[in-house]
Amino acid sequence: MADLAILGGQPTRTADYPEWPVHDERDVQAVAEVIRSGQWGGYPYPGPRTAEFIRRFQELQGGGYGVAMVNGTVTMEVALRASDIGWGDEVLVPAYTFQATASAPMAAGAVPVIVDIDPQTYCIDPRAAEAAITPRTKAIIPVHLGAQMADMDAIMALAERHNLIVIEDCAHAHGAKWRGRGAGTIGHFGSFSLQSSKTLTAGEGGILLCRTPELAARAASIIDCGRPHDPEEKQFTMGANYRMSELHAALLLVGIERFPEQARQREEMAAYMDEALSEVPGVRVLKRDERHTTRSFYRYIFAIDPQVFGVKHDVVCAALEAEGIPCWEGYEAMHHYELFQPKLSRLPVPSAFPQAFAFENMDLPEAERACEAEAVWFGENIFRAGPQGVDDAVNALKKIQANSAKLAEALASRTQ
Repeated sequence: MADLAILGGQPTRTADYPEWPVHDERDVQAVAEVIRSGQWGGYPYPGPRTAEFIRRFQELQGGGYGVAMVNGTVTMEVALRASDIGWGDEVLVPAYTFQATASAPMAAGAVPVIVDIDPQTYCIDPRAAEAAITPRTKAIIPVHLGAQMADMDAIMALAERHNLIVIEDCAHAHGAKWRGRGAGTIGHFGSFSLQSSKTLTAGEGGILLCRTPELAARAASIIDCGRPHDPEEKQFTMGANYRMSELHAALLLVGIERFPEQARQREEMAAYMDEALSEVPGVRVLKRDERHTTRSFYRYIFAIDPQVFGVKHDVVCAALEAEGIPCWEGYEAMHHYELFQPKLSRLPVPSAFPQAFAFENMDLPEAERACEAEAVWFGENIFRAGPQGVDDAVNALKKIQANSAKLAEALASRTQ
């Protein structure tokens, strides 16, 4: 086996993986048409292109009443506010997710309660969530992470038992389905990011799918400076300008045309990746729940056994990068996350509820294991590079595993 590239050998892959976002003259034309129209902004809401994007996205996910917004963080804040969740209410969030999942409740005046994850999927553990419920708990935000979905059967049963609002964080789950139902249409709300790295993107943006027209009207009022959006146009609320622009909607209408074929490519190659990775010693492919009928591949996450590799995932990722395979070790556990430091703010919630942010007292072993030692993330572009793209990634990992003793020895010598 050849020497590892990180130790001076030749890399496994020298060709670049496909770039993202994909664009062509259709995107330029779509934006140019908006510019010529003179209607660039989102007022009156929704603009014609925004309304058409909402309709198309509802079709893609198979339901819901959509409200398009400026990003996929404010979508969660708006969902909480539309549900009358606010000051001092508790919202359950998983320990393994982007900081936005926990910061959105704070923006609504609520307290995020961080709970552990299921080691088989890296999504929120429904049992840990139920154990964290108190009389102040009003909502739960399950995150569909990487190519996985949270156990929505268990989450909805939990919500029914305890009268909780369910806000699905679907930032990674465009096109995903659970028992044939689209992600974001199972709970009371589904929050989707349209940020530049997401598999459907306008650079920035978000869309919230709501279970009922009434919830959608409340959400639309909140994001439209409080203007009424109920049929009688009488229900004013306290709002702000979180509207989507027509420029963003134009790009999304082109992107959503490309989406089905891109999703097909990713899903086909990810199934190939599942099989190939299962043959690599020390690699654990995350469990595919049979109820998760259609996967989405913004990121593909698997676990390495540090005992087999002799090093933790950050070193494996560095070695993969040297082999020409882009990857990442993933988020930090929320109670250790550098981007989530509420005590550094002057926001009311951490000041009023300091016990909720006593991170040093939190015991979240599964999240810590994933975040500090195991998880390896591949990007969606690996799955748009055909079988060779997958083969190169798997072969690089096999090469690292076969040379793990050398890698561990080199690491040890550098740290002495």
